[in-house]
Amino acid sequence: MSESILIIEDEVDIAQLIGFNFERNGYLVDIVHDGHEGLEKVLKNQPDLVILDLMLPGIDGYQILKQMQRDPRSHSIPVLMLTAKSQIDDRLTGLELGADDYVTKPFSPKELILRAKAILKRNRVTPVSEDFSHGPFRFDKDNLAFFINDEPVSLSSIEFKLFLFLCQRPGQPQDRNNLLKVIWGYSDEIHSRTLDTHMKRLRQKLGKEGSFIETIRGIGYQVRQPT
Repeated sequence: MSESILIIEDEVDIAQLIGFNFERNGYLVDIVHDGHEGLEKVLKNQPDLVILDLMLPGIDGYQILKQMQRDPRSHSIPVLMLTAKSQIDDRLTGLELGADDYVTKPFSPKELILRAKAILKRNRVTPVSEDFSHGPFRFDKDNLAFFINDEPVSLSSIEFKLFLFLCQRPGQPQDRNNLLKVIWGYSDEIHSRTLDTHMKRLRQKLGKEGSFIETIRGIGYQVRQPT
């Protein structure tokens, strides 16, 4: 079955260009030009990937990202930001709100497709995957659901993959660049800065169990063994 792409972009010509290129690569495409309608489509249709402009009528892309992270129907849907804003702080804000990657305008359709394919590949669920447990934590890899002592805790898809990767390697310090490449596919300054934000947010969501995550100075992070 073809994977579905929802494009939320208010510039009609750009939206049609993006849609044409994704359809040519075998994807099912839906296009909306308004933030409110875009969020409604995300929650109703739950596409495999959202291509999201940040500057939109109705509500902007930042608000859409926030709402997607709060809603269990959408918190695991990957998002590729598409924006004219090139300042580092704007890109950081989007990534810290849960976006998986970004492309700035003007953009190459080929690069956009490659970035989208990389996100979809990382987000694809293996049908035969099993639950994984480490101490009080349980990962339902089929549904990207996470539990602490059998109580559900909402993690974004990035937080889920990041923490699962660390928990599968307890007591083994993980280099920052390796974590960046595993989660985002490549390492750069912006993703390196947002990695720390994701780790801080992850610790907060784990509550008292956040102490399982240890910062290894000069290297990166590790998850400790249960006592």
